[in-house]
Amino acid sequence: MGAAHDLLAARCPSRDVLNRVGARWVPTVLNALEPGPMRFTELKKVVEGVTAKALTETLRALEYDGIVERVETPSVTPPRVDYSLTPLGRSLLDALKPVREWAEQHVGEIAEARRRYELASDAALARHR
Repeated sequence: MGAAHDLLAARCPSRDVLNRVGARWVPTVLNALEPGPMRFTELKKVVEGVTAKALTETLRALEYDGIVERVETPSVTPPRVDYSLTPLGRSLLDALKPVREWAEQHVGEIAEARRRYELASDAALARHR
């Protein structure tokens, strides 16, 4: 295991890693790649709502960080490109599983809290009119 870092420090290198891990599409893309390699078009179908641009940017960032591997097979026509999790990516997915489970268990409570917040906000706006 690496050296301990102070996440609250402005120049903490682990902040950069956590920002990547917490980026909008990263957890979803990692989960989509869990079963095995996928082509871009397959991945775009599986990850509903992601734009081609956002998926491209996410995959490039994950490849840059060594979390996803991009494999070109030029011997087939047209050339085939597959994306898959690296061992580092699999370890990240394992670390994210408890967060996913927590989200799935508490989605109802979060939705209720949001509803209460919106009602309170609407009431506060109405009082100030």
